[in-house]
Amino acid sequence: MTATTPQDSRTEATRLLCAGTYLDIEFRRRVIEELVEHEERPIAPSLGVDVVPVLAHALRARAQDALTALMLLVIWGAFIGIEVGTVGPPIWSGIYALVSFFQWSAAASAGRGSSVYVVDKRTLREAMKGNVRKLIPVVPAVLTVAYWAYALYQLATGADNWLGIIFPLLLVLPVWAHRRRVTDVMCNELSRQAFALAPRAEPTTPYHQRIVRAIDREQYAGMAIYDAGRPFIGMGKPYEPWSFALELRRRGGAGAPDAGQAPFTGRTVVDLVRPRLEALRKGAAETSRDRLKDLEIEEFVYLPVGPPRPRLDYAAAAVSQHVAEAVDEGGEARRYFLRVRVGAWDEQVVVSVLVRVHTQGGMLVLEVVPHILTPIRTEFRSVDVIAARGQSDPLRDGLRALLSGPAAGFASAVSTVRAGASGFRTWLAEPQRALPDGPERSVRELGGAETVSLFQEMDISRYVKTVQDRIASGVRDALRSQGYETDQFEQQIVQISEGGVFIGSMSGGAVAAGTGAKAKNMTKDGGS
Repeated sequence: MTATTPQDSRTEATRLLCAGTYLDIEFRRRVIEELVEHEERPIAPSLGVDVVPVLAHALRARAQDALTALMLLVIWGAFIGIEVGTVGPPIWSGIYALVSFFQWSAAASAGRGSSVYVVDKRTLREAMKGNVRKLIPVVPAVLTVAYWAYALYQLATGADNWLGIIFPLLLVLPVWAHRRRVTDVMCNELSRQAFALAPRAEPTTPYHQRIVRAIDREQYAGMAIYDAGRPFIGMGKPYEPWSFALELRRRGGAGAPDAGQAPFTGRTVVDLVRPRLEALRKGAAETSRDRLKDLEIEEFVYLPVGPPRPRLDYAAAAVSQHVAEAVDEGGEARRYFLRVRVGAWDEQVVVSVLVRVHTQGGMLVLEVVPHILTPIRTEFRSVDVIAARGQSDPLRDGLRALLSGPAAGFASAVSTVRAGASGFRTWLAEPQRALPDGPERSVRELGGAETVSLFQEMDISRYVKTVQDRIASGVRDALRSQGYETDQFEQQIVQISEGGVFIGSMSGGAVAAGTGAKAKNMTKDGGS
């Protein structure tokens, strides 16, 4: 890895997202749409992922689909032309076209994504154990087998249907070649061993290189641009955010602070919270293999949409100036946060806790906004299945291409049509000259699953509660060091469930703790 290569270029999350561009056309389309079609948008913060290789593989996968579609188009044209010229109505080409469409539709409706290369780990026996919906994944293979059984039966009974045999076999060849190309990428670039050593993939055209330079400026900067209607893009799903406001009162009725005492500001609180988080990281590193040992602490600032993307300054000095000015201003537009991040499960689960403090008007306002990035979608792990099959015999691989050929051909056509539409929209819209905008999607979020496992949920809860506890202790110590009362603060932070934190009063809810405890929420009319 060169000195200029981001460290997240080698993470498991990056590898799986790169593989996902070959396995799901819709994911690939949305990646290209966000990063290329909307060049006017700075990208969202990249947590545990390098976006550039994902874009490079998305563009390469789209080009491979276009090549396959072009080869298939030539064969289809010859198929239909010869059949019309020699037999009459295009019966066999029509039947095979219907088989292709229904195969592709079945694959898409089964939730397996839509791709020229699809890996389905479910078998017919497993599907038969479920309801009719679970039979959908085996429909493509059944349709293909039914077509070939009918074609061979017609040939055996003396029907002149050689076109229905030869051309479908020819249509398999581009699909087989495509599968070999994808297999080569999975084996030589995206397998676990190869990905750790391969150079960082990047787009090669000058147009896309310009986008790459912008991404590299933005994806790990301590500053992000946002639209007021789309805050926190890239951070994931909110996880029980909380805040409270506290009136600052001097301990024992004391008056104004001493003349030599520093003013009590947001920076004062941050400077006392940060050492406690660093001590947490150090303690975890010394005593365990817990992911808290890799806890990242960063000061981060959000800026509203303003100048065009090329004019935004992401230099370290400019970002530091924004941070220094925003930490105490408590403004609505420019917002400072202390960002605490834990990348767990090989960056599959990312916990980010954003902390904002301001002390204007004799009040202390603390806002804590945890976010969770869920694991990469399970189907993207098929990269390891494909890489393991890389040395399989040609007969077996050819049979897979034969069974998946109709759906794969239709998928390549859909991908190519979408690519053409995307290119035309980009050319017509000239996004580099569009009005400035904030990011609308994050590549990492696009590839995330909907749920987490119970183990992962337990880890998420532990990380969030542990970080929140350190934040609370830092705020309490900041109040004490400045001579302010902490009783009200401590009353608002109630310790439950051995380290869980419940913040403040509740509206429309109830809390109970302890053996036999009960909680009941009463409405205004006395109902529960």
